[in-house]
Formats: sequence, structure tokens, C-alpha cells
Amino acid sequence: MANTVMVYSTPTCPYCIRVKQFLKDNNVAYQDIDVSSDQAKAEEMTSKSGQLGVPVIDINGQVIVGFDKGKIKKALGL
Repeated sequence: MANTVMVYSTPTCPYCIRVKQFLKDNNVAYQDIDVSSDQAKAEEMTSKSGQLGVPVIDINGQVIVGFDKGKIKKALGL
């Protein structure tokens, strides 16, 4: 079964770039959501995570704040 992965990020955030590269390296398809240009998505991210900081990763409904490689691998079953 394919994972549903959304990455709430900004173009200038170094950890966001690392998360996206990690997903690419592991052949994980994801939807990149730029919260710096989409206020509604920024509010969606805040309501999901309780955080204003990026990245926020939503993997099959499990929300991970920040680039926590261990948690991301576990959530993806890698």
C-alpha cells in the first residue's frame, strides 16, 4: 500500500530541503506544500501539529514535526 505523505515546508528552510531529499532518496512520493505562499495550508499545518515551525510531515495521518529521520523511517515502514 502506498503511503500518503505531505510535507509542509518553506523554500528557504534547510531541514525542509533535507526531509524532501531523504524522501526522494528512499523513492517516497510526497506532496510538497509551501506554507509561505498558502495561508490556508499554513493554518491547516498549525491545526494538525500545534506548531508554527517547519517542516511538518504528515505520513498517513501521523504528524511528525521536524526532520526526525527515525520517526519518518518508522512511519513509512523503511
